[in-house]
Amino acid sequence: MNLYQQIVRPVLFATADPEWLHGQLMASLRYVSRQRSVSPPNFVAGAIASQLEAQFCFRDERLVQRLWGLDFPNPLGLAAGFDKNGEVGQLWGALGFGFAELGTVTWHPQPGNPPPRLFRLVEDQAALNRMGFNNCGAMVMAENLTQVRSPQLPKIPIGVNLGKSKVTPLDDAMGDYRDSFGALQALGDYFVVNVSSPNTPGLRSLQAPERLEQILKTLMDMNADAKPILVKIAPDLETTEIRAILDIALGLKLGGVIATNTTISREGLKTQRLAKTGTSIQEEAGGISGAPLKSRSTEVIHEIWRYTEGKLPIIGTGGVASADDAWEKITAGASLLEVYTGWIYQGPAMPKQILAGLVAKLEQQGLSHLSQAVGLAHRG
Repeated sequence: MNLYQQIVRPVLFATADPEWLHGQLMASLRYVSRQRSVSPPNFVAGAIASQLEAQFCFRDERLVQRLWGLDFPNPLGLAAGFDKNGEVGQLWGALGFGFAELGTVTWHPQPGNPPPRLFRLVEDQAALNRMGFNNCGAMVMAENLTQVRSPQLPKIPIGVNLGKSKVTPLDDAMGDYRDSFGALQALGDYFVVNVSSPNTPGLRSLQAPERLEQILKTLMDMNADAKPILVKIAPDLETTEIRAILDIALGLKLGGVIATNTTISREGLKTQRLAKTGTSIQEEAGGISGAPLKSRSTEVIHEIWRYTEGKLPIIGTGGVASADDAWEKITAGASLLEVYTGWIYQGPAMPKQILAGLVAKLEQQGLSHLSQAVGLAHRG
């Protein structure tokens, strides 16, 4: 265990509410990002960014991934849900990430669900969240993204995760995704259609083929800049449901699939009751992320790779906390990975540790580049 896991994390977990702590971290990073992006850059903010980069970045050409015409300095990205309003942007590269997915953003600003809405499940190395797409709306994100791109920061691809506003009826969902995409199309490097969060009423029904195809086709038709568009799916889908989505993705020539979102399953959890609410975990609304999701998300990655014969790029997310976890998902078929909960539990050194571990695994396998490991488990 490192210093963060031994000393810092226990203190933070014992004294700080998770959503409050997230807000404090974001405020600090927002300041550095904004001040680093001004011209001329703020000296103090520049020094902080440079120190972060020196401390947490790991670079090796064998880990560079090229997808959709984009260069990813490494395959490990920050998942959506952390930088909801696009306030930090490329500064995530200084923390060791090879890309960052911002959002989820909706067309209408919304406060999300009432707190408490974010809980640590320490025994399970997991989190339960029912945030409900709290964000400032697509127009504010557009303003933010114009401010945080800077040649002074590490160049990493920036993705934008699009969701449906809670006030928008399900039958009008297409317009919500269309308007957000229109406002942000020029500012993101790739886009994700999120129809799989369990925290917006009815949202997962948009994974039904007829509804999903309508949304995706609308975005593809207006995609003048040919930005990669991906769909993020739930881990709780049956195989036939996953394949129906994959048929749409292949037919429309989507950029790929993100596997997976949080799960509504409570199977196998050690945590039985939330201390903050006193309620059984079985009765608490929200999605579970972290270690309990690891196996299922990898199973879905395997299924996507097999069904599409490796033709559809996959971003794997769910339970990645070590190089072994990352390698398992890459060899199952993921070209890129995203983390969130694992980063909270393992600490800021986690990206560097995982990336160094991946290089070691390449050397052990006699491989010269990470791309050779993608889908390796399907090649005997």
